[in-house]
Amino acid sequence: MAERVEEPIKYDTLQNYPTEQVGTGVFPTRVPHESPLRTTPLPPQNWFQKHEALIIGTAAVVVFFAVWQAVGSARIVSRLFLPAPTDVIEAFTELVKDGELAQDLGYSGAEFGIGYVLAAVVAIPLGLLLGWYPRFRYALDPFVTFLYATPRIVLLPLFIIWFGIGMESKIAVIFLGAFFAILINTTAGVRNLDAHLIKVARSLGAGDLVIFKTIALPGSVPFILTGLRLGIGHALIGVVVGELVAAQHGIGRMMAIAGATFQSSKVFAGLFFIAAAGMLLTYALQRLERHFDAWRPQR
Repeated sequence: MAERVEEPIKYDTLQNYPTEQVGTGVFPTRVPHESPLRTTPLPPQNWFQKHEALIIGTAAVVVFFAVWQAVGSARIVSRLFLPAPTDVIEAFTELVKDGELAQDLGYSGAEFGIGYVLAAVVAIPLGLLLGWYPRFRYALDPFVTFLYATPRIVLLPLFIIWFGIGMESKIAVIFLGAFFAILINTTAGVRNLDAHLIKVARSLGAGDLVIFKTIALPGSVPFILTGLRLGIGHALIGVVVGELVAAQHGIGRMMAIAGATFQSSKVFAGLFFIAAAGMLLTYALQRLERHFDAWRPQR
């Protein structure tokens, strides 16, 4: 009987792929020649490809402001209607020197902070309950739909009658603006939980409270963060709209006075400050959202 001789395994070397260390030596990465599992490694990225989004975005912003400055300096459009970026910076400096901006910022920031935090504190637990208990959702859904479909600005006269033109009426507008974005996203997060996970948990004897703490609440976090991020925009709209109608202090009031007296530079200064605040808060929540969403497969 002839003796069976096994042939040595043949390997192919993968080009453009990190080397691997075998024992004390470093060798190119290899795969068996007959291996059915063969993947093609992605080509290495250069510096531009790694930072492509940041470079193109920054270049677009620089070009935009350069064109704006050129149009504003050439006075193609009157400064009354379109001030140049340097005019906006000058107006911003004047507001800072006068001390008026700090007072308005403090007032608007307090309104935003109180209204937004109250909305989050109330909307997140309520949204979890609405998503978890269908009958509770059936009872409150008509009210949620009615108030969500109602523009918040039409409620402002009522808030002024009830709370006056002080900070309380603006907080109410900001609260309603952020509340529904957070509530609806939180409810959707609970309702979109994986039904198979819940069935498996129940088959293992887990109760409602355990499932809620271990599956429903962690699974809803990305939706809650999305609601919080959307709520920032609605809350900032509430700040400006509330102060434009009736206020004693605030960025919206400053913009309303500047607009009524044709000080376009000050209007742009207030606009950029609100936009910058919204971008910073949204970016912070996006980073937090990516952290909690890291386990999801990339599409």
